[in-house]
Amino acid sequence: MKELLYLKDDKIKEFIEKILIINREIFSDSKKILDKYSIGIAHHKVILFLSIYKGISISELLKKLKITKQSLNRVLNELNSLEAVKFKKNLKDTRIKHVYLSEKGLVIFQEIFTIQKKRIYEALLNSNSKEVIDFENILKRIINE
Repeated sequence: MKELLYLKDDKIKEFIEKILIINREIFSDSKKILDKYSIGIAHHKVILFLSIYKGISISELLKKLKITKQSLNRVLNELNSLEAVKFKKNLKDTRIKHVYLSEKGLVIFQEIFTIQKKRIYEALLNSNSKEVIDFENILKRIINE
């Protein structure tokens, strides 16, 4: 069977390089905003997930981020000090805490999202629908979704 060109090691290395560059560029776009609030990429990831999963429990957030409880606790404490998050206990089981972005957290998220959206929007705008769907499907397979 003839080996597909895009499955050769050199091509896969190029894909990995592009993924790393995408990550660098997307996060460098928001660096000024993160610096403005004295927060980093870990905080940004938590803020993003809280914007998507409103009221997520801490245990679910840990699973989604795949980080240690200690790391998440540090980030949440710092975001709480900034008044960017709020916590609510579960009404049925008070051991479970749900996390939400506060008004300030939503403002921070919107500032970051607006600048990051610009780069992604331009790339999507300059692609046809088949390219976008194919790209999304490949991303889902990479992250085992």
